Amino acid sequence: MATNIFVNLPVRDLPKSVEFFTHLGYSFNQHYTDEGATCMIVAENIFVMLLTEERFKTFTPKPVSDAHASTEVLVCLQVDSRDQVTALVDKAIEAGGSAYKEPQDHGFMYGHGFQDLDGHLWEIIYMDSAPPTT
Repeated sequence: MATNIFVNLPVRDLPKSVEFFTHLGYSFNQHYTDEGATCMIVAENIFVMLLTEERFKTFTPKPVSDAHASTEVLVCLQVDSRDQVTALVDKAIEAGGSAYKEPQDHGFMYGHGFQDLDGHLWEIIYMDSAPPTT
């Protein structure tokens, strides 16, 4: 059984990506950081490896997608409140990211999202822990 999740994403400018995600409030594990990669800590068992495109290419025989032109992954993170959804998307936009769609309110679930500097899509959701009523 898996104990951790590591999402690997290619980035064009590692220092700018670190600056972007630091602005959003994330920290990095320096033990897994060098000139070609860094390990962003999302939660106790969730990590995002931001890899320069050159380093990323060493892990796959396939070409690296241009996330500005096509979607290769949609990273979805759950937070504790609607306000946290809005705050995180607002911080991403302040740091140079952009919203890629309007907020979605489904009653029991609220979500919004942003594109990071490399075009990767990040969906931020809040889900009410109370079961929906009929």
